This record gives sequence, C-alpha cells and structure tokens, in this order.
Amino acid sequence: MRAQTVTRRRVIIDTDAKNEADDQFAIVHALLSPSLDVRGVVAAHFGRRPGRGADGMRESRAEIDLLLGHLGMAGTVRVEDGAEHAMPDARTPMPSAGAALILAEAMREGAGTLFLAFLGPLTDMASALVLEPRIAERDVVVVWIGGPGYDGLDPAPAGPEFNLSNDLVAANVVFRSSLPVWQIPRSTFTQSAVGYAELEEKVAPCGALGRYLVDQLIEWNERHATAPMEYRCLGGSPAIAVLLNPGAGQYRVRPAHGFTWDGGYDDRTAHRPIRVYETIDSRFMFEDLFAKLRRAAAR
Repeated sequence: MRAQTVTRRRVIIDTDAKNEADDQFAIVHALLSPSLDVRGVVAAHFGRRPGRGADGMRESRAEIDLLLGHLGMAGTVRVEDGAEHAMPDARTPMPSAGAALILAEAMREGAGTLFLAFLGPLTDMASALVLEPRIAERDVVVVWIGGPGYDGLDPAPAGPEFNLSNDLVAANVVFRSSLPVWQIPRSTFTQSAVGYAELEEKVAPCGALGRYLVDQLIEWNERHATAPMEYRCLGGSPAIAVLLNPGAGQYRVRPAHGFTWDGGYDDRTAHRPIRVYETIDSRFMFEDLFAKLRRAAAR
C-alpha cells in the first residue's frame, strides 16, 4: 500500500551527477519518494580536474536524463542546466536556467518551505542569491553535502573537501548570508558506505535501473580507486534522508564560519547559526531506498 502523506516537501535537487557514482542513488531515491515534490533537478559542474570530464555540467545533465529514462519519467520532471563553472568572485554570479529555477521557486508566494538539496558545489545557489538577495528573506532551506568535518573529526583531513573545492567562493557567499543551512560535512556523509555484496543482493535485481546503478558504481571504482575496494560511499544520499526525515541524524547548531582558501573553516568569523549533521541513520536511509527500488521494479 502506498504511504499516505498529509503534505509534500517542495524540493529542488542540484547535482554533479556524473562526477562520481553516488548522486545517481540520491536522485532516484528522491524521485521515488511520495512525500517529496521535486520541482526540478539542476545539472551542476564538478570543476576542471585531470581525469574528470572537461564539461562536467553537460555530463551531469546527460546522466540525469538517463536516470529519468530508466525511471519512466522523461519529460515529466523538469531538468535545467546549472552553471558551467565556478563563480570568479563573490559579486559575479553565474546566471543559468538552473539558478533561474531556484529563484522562481524561492520567490513563489504561498507555496511553503522550499528545500534546496545541493549534492555538489553551491554555485547555483550563490548565483541566485547574488542575482536576487531577497531570496535570503524567503522560506528556503539549503541542504548541502559538503565541507570538512569539525573539531578535527574528519576521515580525510589532509585535503580540501571536494564539493567545497569546486566553488569555494560560492560556499562563502552562502555561509556568510542569512540563508538557513543544513550542512552534512565530509565526516558525516562518509558514514554512508555500502558494500558490493549488499548492492548486488538488494539493488541489482531491481530491473534495468537497479542493474545500471550497481554497474556504474563498480565501473567508477575500477577506473578511479587507488586501493582495493568492494564498497562505495553513497555520499549524496544523506541529503535525501534528512529531507524525508529531518530527524534521520543527530545535529549540532553551530555558527556558520566562512572558508579559508585552503579549504578549512575561518574561525575568525562567525555568522548566523546553522544546522550541522554529525550522524546519519544509514539503516533508515538505505532500507527506504532499497524498498522503493523493489516496488518500482515490480510496477
């Protein structure tokens, strides 16, 4: 029996979908969730690094379109292109159809809270905010997968967190604004690892979509992993988990700090409080996704 929902959360997903192999699971999870009113999916860039695509935004767009085809939702979910690269400075936005969608939905009257889930850089959010600063006064919540851990708690403290590094300027624009933010930093989103054995057992049998999700994840690891791996962190999925259930993790309210140029927090400045998730209920997150994939395959 389909779950009955009293209200639906209005959501836009901004994703660098072809950067790695995890956002695919998050996009599918959101689109299969009846309590989420996905108003659009925005294709994001993922920087310009050796070994990654030279045109990340368009690769992300193609991946989103591919997933919608597998879901039988092509033409029924709005998809827009985001910025092609990072903001050059804090006063120069990167206008795009994706930023325009964010702006239009944020300025809608009487539509309830708009949740903006960013699974990659914050370029499109910061650009929309620079284009129309009144967004910060609207009923909007930014949910961001990104930034290093706090208080020395970080599984990879040696380098900048990837999503932050792809547009540090945009991250500073958002964190220094008055926008409500739910941050899921690297120390938290890396808690969402899942093994090949579980994926083969619970996802691969779920039709062509399930097989694709597993195969593209394993293929990505084979191309890019530098150590033996039989798992993958589904780092974008915690954003969907907290949209479905804001209590799907423990969080601490902290002052928002800006970011230094080496990717750390600038403790010299403290802006309005933000929500920082420190744990994620991976049981809820994964079992909900797997059950929805099974139901979609059965239909």
